[in-house]
Amino acid sequence: MKRKFFTREVRVGIMAVVAIFVLYFGLNFLKGVDVFSPINYYYATYENVGGLVPSSPVYIKGFKVGQVEEVKYDFAKATSFVVKISVTNDIKVPHGAKIELFDDGLMGGKAIQLVFDPAMTAQKAHHSGDTIPSQLGDGLLAQLSADIMPKIESVSEQADSLLRAVRVVIEGQALQNSLSSIEKTTADLAVTSSQLKRMMNKDVPRIMSDVNVVTTDLKSVTGNLRKVDFAATFASIDHTIANLNLMTDKINNGEGSLGMLLNDKALYVNLNSTAASADKLLIDLKQSPKRYVHFSLFGSKN
Repeated sequence: MKRKFFTREVRVGIMAVVAIFVLYFGLNFLKGVDVFSPINYYYATYENVGGLVPSSPVYIKGFKVGQVEEVKYDFAKATSFVVKISVTNDIKVPHGAKIELFDDGLMGGKAIQLVFDPAMTAQKAHHSGDTIPSQLGDGLLAQLSADIMPKIESVSEQADSLLRAVRVVIEGQALQNSLSSIEKTTADLAVTSSQLKRMMNKDVPRIMSDVNVVTTDLKSVTGNLRKVDFAATFASIDHTIANLNLMTDKINNGEGSLGMLLNDKALYVNLNSTAASADKLLIDLKQSPKRYVHFSLFGSKN
């Protein structure tokens, strides 16, 4: 009977080993660790890590070169925390370099960065497992405060000056007078509106009634005017004007009594002479009435 080397148990064991291998490399890949590249480990101590956790990134001038492997603590010591970081083997950390803990973004995350001068690269490098001096970097909020706070203070002073000026204007007599004038104007507008409303309710209907009466009368007049025979009227007027022209022509030509009276110069002279004689007679009569009138109860004298 042929033995089976790949029994069910063997296959389950192989699959478990493969799963553990994949899980290990998968987790390290998700952490950003290249398991196929050699790495160096360094240590730093802090009194307060401010929320630093394993797998936090390690930067050099903003470029990720490793990650935080472990954070150990011993609260019996002044520097309670020991941070272990891993850095790729091609990065040489010179003596004089420092491991700085700083804020990584506005959300409060922490990260590590290696700080050293480029001139230090010529110096002897730290070995894997060395403890490197640590420092705390200025937080992002502190940097923003250093840049923005002076501007905020300046804006605050300007706003305070503006508020004081506004307060002076509000508490001034000119504004009170203006408000009083506005209040009086508003009251006058209310009275005017009331009067206008009363007029609209009382006077306007009466006026509209009168307008309707006038309109009715105009309609009646226009109806009567439609009945007038303007052609006959204008013909009669033309005939009358023609007769007037004819009469004035006859008067000017001396025809008829009125024409002869107006155009006879001798008649005018005689009438003028008669009027003058009558005037003299009246004057003499006024001055010597006894010459013309005699009156006596017992007879007259010569």
